[in-house]
Amino acid sequence: MPSSLSSRRVRTHAGPGRWSPRRAAVPFLALFLALPLLVPSGSVAAQQANSRVLDLEMYWDLQSVSNPQISPDGRHVVYTRGWIDRRNDRRPSEIWIMDANGERKRFLAEGSSPTWSPDGTRIAYLASGDPGGSQIHIRWMDDEGAVSQITRLERSPSSLRWSPDGRHIAFTSSVPHRTSWRIDMPSPPSGASWTPGPKVVERGVYRRDRQGYVDDHYTHLFVISAEGGAVRQLTDGDWNHSSGEWTADGEELVFSSLRVEDAERQWRHSEIYSVVVTTGEIRQLTDRHGPDSGPVPSPDGRTIAYLGDDWHQDTYRNRKIYLMDRDGSNPRVISGDFDRGVSSMMWAPDGSGLYFTANSEGNRNLHFVSATGGVRDVTEGVHQISPGSMSDAGRIAATISSFHEPGDVYLIDPARSAQMARLTEINRDLLHGVTLGEVEELWYQAPDGLDVHGWVVKPPNFDPNQTYPMMMVIHGGPHAMYGVGFNYGWQEHAANGYLVLYTNPRGSTGYGSAFANEINNAYPGNDYYDLIAGVDYLIDRGWVDEDRMYVYGCSGGGVLTAWVVGHTDRFAAASSNCPVVNWLSFVGTTDGLSWYYNFENYPWEDPSEHLRRSPLMYVGNVTTPTMLMTGEYDLRTPMAQTEEYYQALKVLGVPTAMLRFQDEWHGTSSRPTNFIRTQLYLRSWFERWGEGAPRTAQEQDGS
Repeated sequence: MPSSLSSRRVRTHAGPGRWSPRRAAVPFLALFLALPLLVPSGSVAAQQANSRVLDLEMYWDLQSVSNPQISPDGRHVVYTRGWIDRRNDRRPSEIWIMDANGERKRFLAEGSSPTWSPDGTRIAYLASGDPGGSQIHIRWMDDEGAVSQITRLERSPSSLRWSPDGRHIAFTSSVPHRTSWRIDMPSPPSGASWTPGPKVVERGVYRRDRQGYVDDHYTHLFVISAEGGAVRQLTDGDWNHSSGEWTADGEELVFSSLRVEDAERQWRHSEIYSVVVTTGEIRQLTDRHGPDSGPVPSPDGRTIAYLGDDWHQDTYRNRKIYLMDRDGSNPRVISGDFDRGVSSMMWAPDGSGLYFTANSEGNRNLHFVSATGGVRDVTEGVHQISPGSMSDAGRIAATISSFHEPGDVYLIDPARSAQMARLTEINRDLLHGVTLGEVEELWYQAPDGLDVHGWVVKPPNFDPNQTYPMMMVIHGGPHAMYGVGFNYGWQEHAANGYLVLYTNPRGSTGYGSAFANEINNAYPGNDYYDLIAGVDYLIDRGWVDEDRMYVYGCSGGGVLTAWVVGHTDRFAAASSNCPVVNWLSFVGTTDGLSWYYNFENYPWEDPSEHLRRSPLMYVGNVTTPTMLMTGEYDLRTPMAQTEEYYQALKVLGVPTAMLRFQDEWHGTSSRPTNFIRTQLYLRSWFERWGEGAPRTAQEQDGS
């Protein structure tokens, strides 16, 4: 696997002459979203009358599978099955079980996060219980199938881990933390109804998107007997702790945290610790300035694998795989120069090394790192693999998704040339007879010579002699990666006659640390030109109706959409969703402190960089009708960012609309109905500013 793009064959070059003075006004970045109000026109439906294509009504029947767990003896697989509750606008989950050959699929329990006991006689899982919220349940896997609720916590547990002897379960949960600040208020008169007192905030990180206020608790490690009983807290103090992993002898749990004074201000710094389960004694195992996390003890109990790196100021850097002795001594890198983001590490049963996944060029495959050093590929292919667990014999249960496959459960056998056996076809009936849009891979070159990767989803029954409206979709992050997994939204747009272009501009992960770090103190920036070069590449193929080009994205994609419309008028309409438009007002109002460190100086020391990189500073150039869509509860890119841009566009007389999505945090699609609304509003807005059916190339040229 290449660690850079230098050896990638360039398939095309977006040549000079595309960049008008307006388009090249500032060498920076742009992206994302806009909205409408109507169901799309029927012109495309007539064109595709002879085939069945994806539609939004089918979305209600879409199901998902996740978290497959193979039994230790390799005979059974349990997995989480998700579906859409149309009446209550929710996505509930259930636990199902099947034989390891995919036969005898049956419902097991309501809940999620199943995990097998080491002897395979029980599963632990999370499900609703008394006194409320999620609680830990145990189900015996014999014919009786008895179920017991073993926790009754005020705050829900998570991250369940069986002890090696199957007698205990470790988990994380939150412990209340109250401010000690008290004042002596006068006593209220009898029958008084006084205004409640203020919420006192003294922590730097006091709220998180999708959680709300988080300054009233810290996350700690606990353990409970698998038979139920008293819960015992293992960690203490005013710090957060990761999930704990058992050592082979069951005596300790290893975890990551940062148990130092003023820890929340220590950017990119964490350590690995161990706690003795019987005594609660905590030892620090790593000691360096930098992020160390994700510890996984070896099967023989002698070593611990983990991810780490020295402290740095880069915007992004892939971490290395380390081994250390159990006491923290002898730390050493075993992943060599492997330059991709590592996840889902699990030891081989014989302790010879670890299996893991890594995103690379849109794919996610399985790899192996030897305990003595060196990485090799285990699987290859155009798909995205998400491992669940491994049997005692080394077979891995995983989900796999690809362009036309929403995701199913597979068994992977690394000992047999990574043979992959498909066990489920969860959406087979839904997609039977449906013509999906073909997805074509694209490689092209940015004006400064950087190779850029992307894809285009074509309408079903695509005719290369016609031109089509085009949507360019920009990902958020900004450190993220678009890939080859199934995307219902894009396929449904394509089914309505659109080309859907999605790319990984500089700053994206999956192409090495240097590529991701191209936007260090330069976001938005040259990533804008990466995006526009992709549009020009597609235009050169002769398929795009240049009068009906649209752009949208959320979060980082919303940032770039607002940047795009401030630097070019080539798009007929845009939708900047959940954007950041003003870095000066954003860095202190988002959910955390880290964004302060993505600039060379604090804004009060020198605001020029924050202003130069803010899309709001270029709103005077905007003529493109631009919609904004943001969740009312958004704490990541707060609604005030959307409001700033909306009112600026209004003052300037630029066509705009602001959609404030109800019951949504960051994003606009967590509720099934809001996903459908997002799809429809996007197309309605775009069609308002560029109506018409697909045209032949001759018609577009006026001949």
